[in-house]
Amino acid sequence: MKPTIYDVAGKAGVSIATVSKVVNNTGHISDKTKKKVMKIVEELEYQPSSLAAALTGKKTFTIGVLVPDISNPFFAEVARALENRAWERDYTIILCSTDYQKEREQDYMELLLKKQVDGIITATEPKDVNAFQKLRNRHIPLLMFSVGHLALSSHVVTTDDLRGGYLAGRYLLGYGHRKMAMITEMDRPSGRLRLEGFKEALSDQGIVLDDQYVINARSKIEDAKLAAQQILQMKEKPTAVFASTDLFAAVFLKEAREANVFIPHEISVVGFDNTVHAQIADPGITTIAHPIDELARYSISQLLESIENPEILGHRIMLAPTLVERESVRDLNKK
Repeated sequence: MKPTIYDVAGKAGVSIATVSKVVNNTGHISDKTKKKVMKIVEELEYQPSSLAAALTGKKTFTIGVLVPDISNPFFAEVARALENRAWERDYTIILCSTDYQKEREQDYMELLLKKQVDGIITATEPKDVNAFQKLRNRHIPLLMFSVGHLALSSHVVTTDDLRGGYLAGRYLLGYGHRKMAMITEMDRPSGRLRLEGFKEALSDQGIVLDDQYVINARSKIEDAKLAAQQILQMKEKPTAVFASTDLFAAVFLKEAREANVFIPHEISVVGFDNTVHAQIADPGITTIAHPIDELARYSISQLLESIENPEILGHRIMLAPTLVERESVRDLNKK
């Protein structure tokens, strides 16, 4: 059975109030009593309740993290980076995957509040804005990772998705591609911004991206398959596809292989995220990379600053993406 504060107090021969003061480093307790109590704490492997600490107004040193889909390698890598950065600052995270569902989001928000987390990071578009607005009334800081919402005054740490889309378009143009398609997630601002940047790059060269070559899909395998098949079945196929996530890009490669369409000889592909999908694909996928470790570092730093000072004004930090070149793009300039 898990040891309690009563077990520690009984074995040490002191009151539970004394044990609480020693564990929480409050009040005036003699060094002799402190050493005696801490020795018993170590012997019994007693772990103070984080909820009890919260009820006394102390930090729980926990952060809630919401992601839309932990099976997506991008969000898995984000969660790991946040966990690593939090651990460096003596914090732990509680990870919640909402699967894009409003009900799950609401349930997880209630859970995190019950757990008395010190702050929350969300990498998913809020389905219930009111639930997030309640955080301010309870003085719980919120940070939005790669997303944003005008109704919420919070810190935002993100990648410049507009520039990322522009980099992808400019790169394909430089390799002689003029007839292009894009798979993107229009329900996410990042997907819309990547499309806008891509269009802008094409527009600089006097090229208009036809709406029929813009395929809307969620970053899920089944949706990605349908989007890939839609492009592969076009009578006039594009010479290149910009996939707004590496998941889209990797699935496109698989569907193309099954349709006997060769990448990059017949269709070139550029992804976005620089996840494991892009690294292990055959051929390796040229992609736009997030500075995930830097994003995580800024996120944890900003959130902890808000935990110390809940009234601090929200900041928006935007980092520049980079292009990682691999083998999925053919140079049409070389005949």
